[in-house]
Amino acid sequence: MSRILIIEDEAEIAELERDYLCINGYDVVIESRGNTGLAKAMGESFDLIILDLMLPGIDGFEICRKIRESQNIPILLVSAKKNDVDKIRGLGLGADDYITKPFSPSELVARVKAHLARYERLISQGIPKENEAIEIGGLKIDLAARRVYINGEERNFTAKEFDLLTFLAQNPNRVFTKDELFEKIWGMESCGDIATVTVHIKKLREKIEVNSSNPQFIETIWGVGYRFKV
Repeated sequence: MSRILIIEDEAEIAELERDYLCINGYDVVIESRGNTGLAKAMGESFDLIILDLMLPGIDGFEICRKIRESQNIPILLVSAKKNDVDKIRGLGLGADDYITKPFSPSELVARVKAHLARYERLISQGIPKENEAIEIGGLKIDLAARRVYINGEERNFTAKEFDLLTFLAQNPNRVFTKDELFEKIWGMESCGDIATVTVHIKKLREKIEVNSSNPQFIETIWGVGYRFKV
């Protein structure tokens, strides 16, 4: 049974989310404050976290950042804020999805199922051979250890950033649309926002490119999508 942590200060919303998730077979824990929610997330094992942005104690952005420093489990941000700035910031910190309040409980359950299924597929694909790596022009992607190096210096990546970079590097010189990348990496056609792809491409360039405005590796094909140049 998958275990889910809800960090939400509005009791009615948290309880509604919990009830729908429990009906669908999930074990759910609720925390109402940011500091206690972060402690719970870091101190116990969960398969997915539903995280509100506006919380007493510590806000959701900071919680997301701290969790991502040590864990790659799916994080779903929920907020009444509808502007793109908050969405881009949250996704940039490593969140896997952003849901705007009010939302239907069935939509939340659908997104939870999709993210858990995607995560389970990734971890069940098997461990690559110990020496399996991709090396291109100073970039090294260690598939077994899930580590990335630029000219011998290790850079930190979230799970989705690593998956996106690896997918592009394994398919060099092929152009992919945002929709194709979203489906391949996030595994959902109807859940989420393809703006996620743009945010993650930007983060990848900041980490692997010498000059992100004139990228060596990930090229924008205007009006089409992106490709990894070799």
